[in-house]
Amino acid sequence: MSDAAIPTRRFGPSALATTANIITIARLVLGVPFLVFVAAAGASWTAVAGWFALSVSDWYDGVLARREGTTRFGAFFDPLADKVITVGGFLALAIDGVFPWVAVAIIATREIAVSVYRTVQGRRGVSVPAMRLGKYKTALQLVTVGWALLPLTEDAEWLALSFLWAAVALTIVSAWELLTRPGVAPAGVEEDAGAL
Repeated sequence: MSDAAIPTRRFGPSALATTANIITIARLVLGVPFLVFVAAAGASWTAVAGWFALSVSDWYDGVLARREGTTRFGAFFDPLADKVITVGGFLALAIDGVFPWVAVAIIATREIAVSVYRTVQGRRGVSVPAMRLGKYKTALQLVTVGWALLPLTEDAEWLALSFLWAAVALTIVSAWELLTRPGVAPAGVEEDAGAL
């Protein structure tokens, strides 16, 4: 590999004011009022645009972190922002009456359980990196919420519910895969863990 192909690491693990971390904080700060708006207003083009921006920013802060250097702050707050926004999207749509509470409860329980598991394993010095199925799960969850927010699909409840239950199934399967797989020691900075 030539020197030009090696990515430049601008930040070390203890850095705070990185571009990726700023995007992560912005996602949390802007995500909560946006989700309150979705719960109150339901499907709209404004909601779709906001959800798209939040989803793309999740991908982009990961790209920046890998390019500029992952940090301990990002390793903790990026997955937290992912879960707050994703679970918040499902909760907002349940409040709006679009999604059944039982499906949302399954997804929320899974995300909380995995977060607790990763925290416990991290304290034992074991890293639990993201798995491919977890990335697919996150992508499907984002698409599911985005689809339900589209005004054009508002009347096609069966389609939104099909996406939802597929997301629930993948949520359960990916959790099982993660919890039954041995971790990798020692624990390191894994900013992509939000895809778990």
